[in-house]
Amino acid sequence: MALMKNKVVSMKEAVSSLVRDGDTVVIEGFTHLICFAAGHEIIRQGKKNLTLARLTPDLVYDQMIQAGVAKKLIFSWAGNPGVGSLHAFRRATEARPPKLEIEEYSHFGMVARFSAGAANLPFWPLRNYAATDIPKANPRIKSVICPYTGEALAAVPALRPDATIVHAQRADKSGNAQVWGLMGVQKEAAFASKRVIVVVEELVDESVIRQDPNRTLIPGLQVDAVVVEPWGAHPSYAQGYYDRDNDFYVAWDKIAREDSSFNRYLDEFVHGVPDRAAYMKKQPGLAERLKARPRVCAGVDYGY
Repeated sequence: MALMKNKVVSMKEAVSSLVRDGDTVVIEGFTHLICFAAGHEIIRQGKKNLTLARLTPDLVYDQMIQAGVAKKLIFSWAGNPGVGSLHAFRRATEARPPKLEIEEYSHFGMVARFSAGAANLPFWPLRNYAATDIPKANPRIKSVICPYTGEALAAVPALRPDATIVHAQRADKSGNAQVWGLMGVQKEAAFASKRVIVVVEELVDESVIRQDPNRTLIPGLQVDAVVVEPWGAHPSYAQGYYDRDNDFYVAWDKIAREDSSFNRYLDEFVHGVPDRAAYMKKQPGLAERLKARPRVCAGVDYGY
């Protein structure tokens, strides 16, 4: 058996080498496993002119927009989930002239774009956008005729990011990443991407991965770097490790409404710390408040 390649690096190293100015960057996760730690490191390193893509951009992209790293957003829905608007996003798009380009799709339109990229197809057909105004606002949404039925279908172009960052519960040193709980399009985004960073709560031995292979969402062959960053998804959550910080999302609305308070937050919790460990030290009691209580699933007999 060939030796596993050790792809473990620091967050600073991963972002420095794999996220480049002008890239199209994806930080995926559907409410669950959103890698705020990676977004913060991108801000600290002062990356520029990024196109940010994501189904549901929330607070992490709002922070990146406020910090000035983004020139464009490709998305389907944007907001502070359960609370309200993304205020930096609104300020940037409502400015005259706008400070941020936007390219909007439906949720499934974004899923289709990632799926086409992952399948190495130029576009993806879908029954969508009928009786909606989205195609009027986005000329990249086209219409094609099915060669089998003659039916007119919508079509969206493949999305092939330069860099995708996925947070997972655990991985081995070669990047075989396992996820359980709520999933989004992490797999599709990773397979569509030129470069992939997997950030994990826990680094485990290859034997742990092999004992439960069906949880491996992204295989190591698709991964360029593995970053071990406990609490890297806060204020979102990592099933089995810590809960979603609902108080943070509610409090964020007031913080983000004004440039001054938003920038104070970035100065203290992003620019003012070198890494996620220091971020956690600035918030005593946070880990105790959100740490998940055990609820272990029964094992599976794979047999052989």
